[in-house]
Amino acid sequence: MTHWQHPHFHAYFPGGNSYPSMLGELLTAGLGSISFTWIASPVMTELETVMIDWVGRMMDLPKELLPYTEGGTGGGVIQGSSSECTLVCMFAARTKTITALKETHPGEDDCILLSKLVAYFSEEAHSSVEKAANISFVKRRILPTDDKFSLRGETLREAVEKDIASGMVPFFVCATMGTTGSAAVDNIEEIGQVCAEKDLWLHVDGAYAGNALICPEYRYLLKGFQNVMSFNYNPIKWMHVGLDCSVMWVRNKYYLVDALSINRIYYMEDEQEKHLLDYRNWTVPLSRRFRSLKLWCVIRTYGVEGLQEYIRSHVALAKMLESWVRADDRFEVVGTVEFGLVCFRLKGENNLTEFLLQRINQSGKAHMVPASLKGKYVIRFTPANWYYSEEFTKKTWDIITDFAEVVLRKHREATQRFQKLLAKYKDHARARHESASGGDVFEEEEDHSWNGVLRKLGYRTKLSDSCGAPARRQSSLEEVPEDSTLDDVQQNEAGSSSYRIKRALRSESSFRSLSLYGDESTRPVKQPSETLFS
Repeated sequence: MTHWQHPHFHAYFPGGNSYPSMLGELLTAGLGSISFTWIASPVMTELETVMIDWVGRMMDLPKELLPYTEGGTGGGVIQGSSSECTLVCMFAARTKTITALKETHPGEDDCILLSKLVAYFSEEAHSSVEKAANISFVKRRILPTDDKFSLRGETLREAVEKDIASGMVPFFVCATMGTTGSAAVDNIEEIGQVCAEKDLWLHVDGAYAGNALICPEYRYLLKGFQNVMSFNYNPIKWMHVGLDCSVMWVRNKYYLVDALSINRIYYMEDEQEKHLLDYRNWTVPLSRRFRSLKLWCVIRTYGVEGLQEYIRSHVALAKMLESWVRADDRFEVVGTVEFGLVCFRLKGENNLTEFLLQRINQSGKAHMVPASLKGKYVIRFTPANWYYSEEFTKKTWDIITDFAEVVLRKHREATQRFQKLLAKYKDHARARHESASGGDVFEEEEDHSWNGVLRKLGYRTKLSDSCGAPARRQSSLEEVPEDSTLDDVQQNEAGSSSYRIKRALRSESSFRSLSLYGDESTRPVKQPSETLFS
């Protein structure tokens, strides 16, 4: 298995866990209760509402979103994941919009109205937002971000006005607080102004960075929340809570109930119970787990200050790695390090960073994943467990720099071999041209890239995806004898594996061949006690 709690697991945002959370899960399993109506399990409903209020006040959310605001329509619910939160909010917005359209288009079929609805989100939004649009059968517009990977209000406004002019009906916008690729934050204030003007439902997905709102220094992220209709975050990512647990608030709970409420006689309640919450009408599943218990255990054990300290420690460790990356002229940081995520890369072509990440992950000494930010292939680093420390950060940086030295050295060696092979190709082509033309002046071909040479020699090339794993070739051009000619290469290719191509280049200006990693003796040996995988 892959050990998410290993100190050198940095692939994804933290998969939270702690002893209090485990205790809460144990008690939940022991109780064996299921919640869907208040009467089915009063304690599960009541504690969930209390936790929604506790966390909302810890974050200083607008009181209109909190459940105990006198005369308010706000409230919250604990879902299983952010995917569910986005989906049910889109359902609510869809129902609200279609209901309004039917008043102005009384004879129109629901399917016709549905076909006109459009949802908006950025190119950096989580994949679950696009999935929610697919499930909701609405059209979607994926909008470009600025140079900081943030969606801006003007970009949204242009897209919305263009759709309105073409007869479409914009109805839903999802802004992100802490994108998966770079932890960027969309400009919620600007987006909120557009949503208020155009009567759009604004949902904020704060799955990761939303946790930071419990720290006062991050409350600036709440700017523009007066126009937010719904908001969710995942305690499982940064608050010591184990999967599954995603907290969601909504400004008007009745929109949610209207979209998801289906009544049956076996759900009927006594007259005095009708004013009580039935969370079955707030979620897609009917049966619901006692998720609020583990959240209660964690908050009661660590307290607000303990949770703040945990988040700040991860941010400090990320800043520490950022400083080391910036101090090394072989690397560059991409994006802003605002939370606990650092995106970095080797300077130069994308394939260098791709090779570096491949070497690190293959060694089993650390585990990270890539992202593509405006065409740049980057490595994502994030502290991912509760006992992570400066010592582990330093060890991870040592692993990164050690493999970077190997990759860059192999890159230099491959470049030298390529230049020699290219020179031989030019000499061979010139000689053949002069022999065939009786001494006419030879004009060099424009395409002297590695792929160009390979095509001239009759080799087939295959490019890899911009962010995927490198394309594997059947064999490699391991060693090219210094005195060999291109004819020798062509003649020997069919019978000797040492002359066949293992990897082709991604682009005309970069190359991936000539045994970048060298022979097996240069590969790091996996130590079972150190590996993340078992």
